[in-house]
Amino acid sequence: MNDVIVYTHKDCFLKFNGNNHPERKERIETVNNSLKKINNVIFKESENTSLENIYLVHPEMYVKNLFNMIPNEGLKSVEKEPYADTYLCPNSRNAILKSVGAGINASDDLIKNKSKRFFCSIRPPGHHAEKIRANGFCFFNNIAITAKYLINKYSINKIGIIDFDVHHCNGTQDIFIDQENVFLGSIHQSPLFPGTGSKDEKGKNNIFNAPIKAGTESKEFIDIFNQTIIENLDKFKPEVILISAGFDAHKRDPLANINLESKDFFYLTKIITDLANIHCEGRIISFLEGGYDLIALEEAIQEHIKALMI
Repeated sequence: MNDVIVYTHKDCFLKFNGNNHPERKERIETVNNSLKKINNVIFKESENTSLENIYLVHPEMYVKNLFNMIPNEGLKSVEKEPYADTYLCPNSRNAILKSVGAGINASDDLIKNKSKRFFCSIRPPGHHAEKIRANGFCFFNNIAITAKYLINKYSINKIGIIDFDVHHCNGTQDIFIDQENVFLGSIHQSPLFPGTGSKDEKGKNNIFNAPIKAGTESKEFIDIFNQTIIENLDKFKPEVILISAGFDAHKRDPLANINLESKDFFYLTKIITDLANIHCEGRIISFLEGGYDLIALEEAIQEHIKALMI
């Protein structure tokens, strides 16, 4: 049984997107309260990351311009109407830096303290953030920055990224499309925002997209996940696995139409942990991405963490 270290911070609760916005503080309140019910979960506070770590992925000018947009009061959209749903608020800077920092802290623990399993309970999420474009509630790509940090700081040669959020990880793909040492596998509903993620998007044969139709049920989802992503990741033989863990493929989620049950997130995660135990000494860092129904989040996150313990 592995302990799971959860990195989170109260600053992530302060990010505000307006009333009735699906990406709200109650998401990580629900996640953290649910995880407190599980033995072998260790909570740690994430720290602000340095801008230099963000620059590993996002150009300095993009980072500075985005932070300069943070308003003193109210909300500021980073997108133009009618697509404005990614907002900055006065508390955005620390929430963003703590969210990126969670992956950096987990990486240091992973290498220096030999801990194996981590979950970053953070917001804003990150997998839609491209090199120079914020979108889909995301500003900086938390998982991509962590991958780059592991490569640069600790000379990890092969990173495996798995994304089972119901929306395609357009940002993560944009960042790693031409990097053979990073494997990216994504299973996602299509058509659906952001409209990317076709099977033909292969990069340097390091991108494995599995678009699935609305209404997909559990068995078909898991079969496709195994055939398209896991079998290819097994051949890649990663040294560390990073997970973009979105829980919006749950049948209760209001933003998509895939029919996973809460227990399916145990099976999905166990498939990943089995592979990690074979290839990378069990080393996994998982990041909260989507998931917008609180009941589904409360149940599914417990299943995810329990499988991470195996």
